[in-house]
Order: sequence, then C-alpha cells, then structure tokens
Amino acid sequence: MKIALAQQNYHVGNFDRNVDKILEGIRWAKEQGAELVVFSELCICGYPPRDFLEFTDFINQCYAAVDRVREAADTIGVLIGAPARNERPEGKDLFNAAFFLYEKEIKATIHKTLLPNYDVFDEYRYFEPAFDWQVITFKGHKLAVTICEDIWNMGDNPLYRVTPMEQLIRFQPDVMINLSASPYNYAQDVVRNSLVKAHTQKYHLPMFYCNTVGSQTEIVFDGGSLVYDAAGKQVAEMKYFEEDYQVFDLDKIRTTSTEPVTDAGPVYFSAMDVGVGTDTLSYLTGEKNIEEIYHALVLGIRDYFEKMGFKKAILGSSGGIDSAVTLALAVEALGAENVRAILMPSQYSSGHSVSDAEQLSKNLNNPYDIIPIKNIYETFLQELKPVFGDLPFSLAEENIQSRSRGNLLMAIANKFSYILLNTSNKSELATGYGTLYGDMAGGLSVLGDVYKTQVFALARYINRDKEIIPEHIIIKPPSAELRPNQKDSDSLPEYDILDSVLYEYIERRQGPKEIIAKGFEPPLVTRILKLVNTNEYKRNQFCPIIRVSMKAFGIGRRVPIVGKYLS
Repeated sequence: MKIALAQQNYHVGNFDRNVDKILEGIRWAKEQGAELVVFSELCICGYPPRDFLEFTDFINQCYAAVDRVREAADTIGVLIGAPARNERPEGKDLFNAAFFLYEKEIKATIHKTLLPNYDVFDEYRYFEPAFDWQVITFKGHKLAVTICEDIWNMGDNPLYRVTPMEQLIRFQPDVMINLSASPYNYAQDVVRNSLVKAHTQKYHLPMFYCNTVGSQTEIVFDGGSLVYDAAGKQVAEMKYFEEDYQVFDLDKIRTTSTEPVTDAGPVYFSAMDVGVGTDTLSYLTGEKNIEEIYHALVLGIRDYFEKMGFKKAILGSSGGIDSAVTLALAVEALGAENVRAILMPSQYSSGHSVSDAEQLSKNLNNPYDIIPIKNIYETFLQELKPVFGDLPFSLAEENIQSRSRGNLLMAIANKFSYILLNTSNKSELATGYGTLYGDMAGGLSVLGDVYKTQVFALARYINRDKEIIPEHIIIKPPSAELRPNQKDSDSLPEYDILDSVLYEYIERRQGPKEIIAKGFEPPLVTRILKLVNTNEYKRNQFCPIIRVSMKAFGIGRRVPIVGKYLS
C-alpha cells in the first residue's frame, strides 16, 4: 500500500483555504498512485484554534469542511485532523480527532488520548481524552492511528498514566500513523527523531509521522515529517520550514527492515537532554541552531503578515546589532521594498551609528528615513522643567528619548498602514533592559526569544556569503546610546555570562543553587534572577514573540507579576 504524507501550512479559522490545500494534497496523492494520504493534526481548522473551539458556529464550520473533503475521498483513503463532538453527556463537549474518510464516507473517528497542558499547549481546556481505542482496517492492513502527544508518553518519568500505543498494540497493527502539530524549538528535531525511532524499536512497527508547517502568531511549526521502518531506521525526513509532499510504499518499508532491533531498547531524548554536556554558549550559538532559528524567524514574520493581511513593516534602525538583524530578517521575509527603516539619532548617538544604519539599508536596498529627535527631546525637557526642577539627569530622561522614537515609529506606522517590528532581544526582555512604550513598542517581536549572543551569531549567518550587516555593527560594543558613552555592560553582566545564566533559569528551570553549582558567582546569580522576576510586569505588556526556544516569554511561560520568589 502506498501512503502519502502531505505536510502543509494551514491558517486558523480559514476553512476555505485549509480545505483547498487538503483537496490539492488529495489530488497530488491520487496522481502519485497513493491509496492513503495523511494530513496533520487539526488541519481542518488550523492549530491551535484556542477559544474559537467554544463557538458552536466554529465547530459547525469544521464539520462542513470535513464534508467537503469527504466528497474527494472516493477512491483514496484520507486521514485528516478536526474537532469532533462528544456525544456522551460526560466530559467536555469535544474531542481532538482524526477522521478516516473513504468512499465518500467517514469510516472511523480516532480520538486523541493525551492532551498536553503545559508550555504553549492548553488542550485539556477544550477537549475530552479518548474513552476507547481502535485500529483502522484498510486495504488489508491494520492502522494504529495516534495524534501528536499520544506518542510523547515515553521516558523514565512519563507525564500520563495511559499510553495509547499500549492499547492499540493489542490489535496487532501493521503500521503506526501519527497526525501531528508539533511546534518548533531548536531541540525539537533531535527529540522528534528519537521519539519516533524509539516507538518503532519498541513496537517493531514502521511509523509515518505527518507534522504541520507554518507559523500561527508566536508558534512556528517546522514540518520535518518522518518515516521510520520497524527496525528504527529513518526512511525519510521531509523538508523543514516549507510545505512538502512525499509518497512511500508501506510494503517495501516493512520488508526491507534488515537492521536488528537493539537489545538495549529504545532511547528517547527530551528537550532538556539536548545540549547537555556541551558548553551552553556553544550550544546556543551552534551553526545548526542558528541556521534553524534564521529560517524559523523568516517564516514567522512572513506568515504573520500574510495571514493577517498586512503588507509592509517598519522598524527603528539604530545602527545596533538587534535592529540590523531584525531588518535583514524582515527584508528576507517580506521583500526589501516592503520594509521601511527609520533612523532617529539624538545628541548622544555616535556618528557611525547613523552611517552604519544607512549602509545597512543601502546593502539591503530597503527604503529609509532619518528623523533626528534632538529638538523633540529638548522640547520634552523644557515642558517638564517645572515638574523635574533641578533634579539630576536619570533614567527618566533616557526613557524620554526611547518613547519619542516609539511615538515617531507608531505615527508613521499609522499613517501608512505599517506594522511595527520590535527589535528587543531575549536577554534584554529577561532583565527588563527596555522602555515600556518606547523600544518595547511593536506589533510583533522578532528577536524576543533570541539571546544576545545568538543575535551576534545570526548576524554572522546573515553575512555568510557577503557582507550585508556592516562589520562595524557586529564588532562594536552594544549600547542604547541614551547618555554619553553608555554601554550595555554598564547595566548588565557581559552577555556571554548573562545568557548562560538566563538559559539555565528560563529554559532548563534550574534554581539558584543548581546554577551556582555550575560555577557562577552567587551574588551574580542572585542579581540576574531578581532582574528576571521583578520585570515580569514589563513582559506582560509586550507584543507577541516568535518562539524558537523550548521556553519563550509569552503564553508558554506563566509566572506571577506580583510574586516574591527570588525577587
């Protein structure tokens, strides 16, 4: 039996577009002679639909979309993901389901058992876990169909009490098929491969794993769909960060598994395991991770604009590394003509900051304007003089400059229907090194999940073939340029140390004792963790952040604003 995997980019709530894509995938699969085509989790409505699931009309449209697809499932079997109503009075009203369509009928409905309720996931808010389990018999084969999280209950400390495959293996299936919507982070491909491989070795069955691709606001799906044979050998790994279609012969995969199954048993890596044993900065800035982050951010920007109906972006170009990398990524995602840079020097800006920013835009060929803020800033100070009196220069005067720039950017954005891209990085957001309503303004954060050391590595990656970001931007000491001779290191630890501590605390959830045990000075650790926890109120007012790590600020990290822990 030939099985096709359709790795596609869906749009939440855009039923016509999603169905058209699915129908296109069915046509392609038929042309390739496939007898079964597999799509990804909740492909009918897009993932994650969140509170849209609470609207009866939304669910009705899901069912109407399934009916449209059902008409095309005539001579070919089709597996699609969609919400399904729970006909029982007990439990929540919906299941996260896979519909098996054939001969223009719904032949079977498989319900998801394991509902993730951590990080960016909130499925137990909406769905009821499966009550029972069944295999699908099709073309003489028994299909064990699972949905995303259903295959993630592995390791020494499983999160759930039930493992669906333990139930399904009793029916002696011939193949495992998983419909997935698995978000990207730079450890995920390693984890995903180890997970699928471990299943094939444990159950001695091949697995077809179909993941979605594309970005939904802050979450990026990277694709990378997989096929493994029954001996744990990878047969195929589909494209990353783009749509892909491939077809496979199940019978050949089942009969060509010649590698013996290891006696040691399956090995599964969690995201926490990836990178352990290597230097933190080397891992964070490694070539593999940086290349993936680059493509994830470009996809995140492009999909955000395209799916929201936006056309053009604007950003403040300071001559610094963060705005330079953001500008280069935006140009790659949207086209140079659609990204406008605004240079806003003050009396504290160095001459090379303006010339560096100008050269960057010339290299990228994007439009830019120069709007000095000296007069605007001095007018603010003059009007505030009766209130400020003779108090010394402080953070208040620095932030007036930042907020003046934010006002200018938003004024131009409003006038010309641009979306403002925020340029703050994760190191700054973690420590509160940013001005609310100033440099923290924006409609989308591009680098908010990228540490400063990774920003520098991204700049080098962008320049891999030729100099796009001027070298001087990369090598000069980072500075906000809000007072004479200011440097980031005046307020923050050096970024190599800061990022290492932040990664241990934020991504790996290590406490102060564990971090200090890694060799960091106790006062430094105490200071950094206090900065993180006391600045949650700022991050709570921040725009959506494109997620690339296993723990990003935003919906996946929920800590109290008013809390005393480590503050």
